[in-house]
Amino acid sequence: MPSTHLSLHYHLIFSTKHRRPSIQPDWMQRLHSFLGGCAKELGAVPVAVGGVADHVHLLIGLKATHRLSDVLRDLKRASSEWVRGEIEVRHFAWQEGYGAFTVSASNLVSVRAYVAQQATQHRKQTFQEEYRAFLGIHRLDYDERYLW
Repeated sequence: MPSTHLSLHYHLIFSTKHRRPSIQPDWMQRLHSFLGGCAKELGAVPVAVGGVADHVHLLIGLKATHRLSDVLRDLKRASSEWVRGEIEVRHFAWQEGYGAFTVSASNLVSVRAYVAQQATQHRKQTFQEEYRAFLGIHRLDYDERYLW
């Protein structure tokens, strides 16, 4: 085949340090915009960014040359520095781990809507319940001792 065709979309989820509700409503949208801009700067395609006070969701498209762990590291580092500097929340940090789930092109619209509806979603379900459900849907084994 003379050319390459990719559809590499990921639903990324990561939490604030100790899942503290550190992301305040008055600057939450700015953070989401910043994360989208960071993804773009890294050469990714931000499709949707959303979240609540203790975690964020990103739906992004990556290139074949991207290394997922590097993208996450760079997103988390840049956004932590931005929150500490721009918003002046001195001790802001993300938890070390993350969830990354592949998304087929046929599911992009529904995942985009899910990311956009995070405030509504979390009136019904905690972050822990939501994340366990994701692990179950994607058939990933986990040890509860190392999950939080």
